[in-house]
Amino acid sequence: MLDGREDQAAGLRRLFRRAPPQVVALYVGGRTRTQNAVLAAHRIAGRAERVVILDEAEGSDTLADALGVSEGTDLLQLLDGRTRLSGIVQTVPGLVGRVPVAAAALALPLLDEARRACLVEALRILHRHASFVLVHAAAESVAEPSPFVQAAPRRLVVAEASASGATDAYRSIKGLAAAGAGSVHVAVCGARGRADAAAFFRSLEALVVRHVGVPLAWLGELERDDIAAGLRQPLELSQPEAGAAFLRRVAGLAAARSVSGTRIARRVGP
Repeated sequence: MLDGREDQAAGLRRLFRRAPPQVVALYVGGRTRTQNAVLAAHRIAGRAERVVILDEAEGSDTLADALGVSEGTDLLQLLDGRTRLSGIVQTVPGLVGRVPVAAAALALPLLDEARRACLVEALRILHRHASFVLVHAAAESVAEPSPFVQAAPRRLVVAEASASGATDAYRSIKGLAAAGAGSVHVAVCGARGRADAAAFFRSLEALVVRHVGVPLAWLGELERDDIAAGLRQPLELSQPEAGAAFLRRVAGLAAARSVSGTRIARRVGP
């Protein structure tokens, strides 16, 4: 199913060559997790970056309250033929906006190719207006990431310098490793200062090295350091291809899951 989309993928690579968005799966924990996630978005945007948040979380874990917006309309509603993308993007001061995608993330692998292409095209349009796309991931699904999260070339864990923050960060990193993550960026927030933040990261890194094995890259303190610059460090993919690669992965992973689900249904069906 991917072969038929290669021409479109090549077009997206050309589209993003001049200003590709950096796509980051964002995991945040601690006592004030939603506020920490919003702080991360604004700290990245504060460096003159255009930030779009794809919010996969549900219930009290969504960023709606922290951003001062309603729950909003899910990206999946584009498929009803009446909803426009401009009506889904929630304007947020300092950011391009928030897009609720919890239902879209769940449904994407189950959609036929035409509907899946419609959602991928909506993401392409959003990418044109962004220099960073943050996929705010649901913490409980870290070991079974959605196509959006799995397609993101970068993973950022914002670790609050607290007991609950350390527990949540370790759980997220362990889940990401189980899902095949090769490396994880970490930013510390809520520390008393640089020394406290560095000590917190060293303790977390030692625990992860001992029990998980995935390498961590410290981006510094969320409140003081240039997180955006750290996230822009080169990947195996060239920067011009990073945004288009996200869209290719979303389409490909959803298609693969759709085929797999169909095969399983046939095996267990009557």
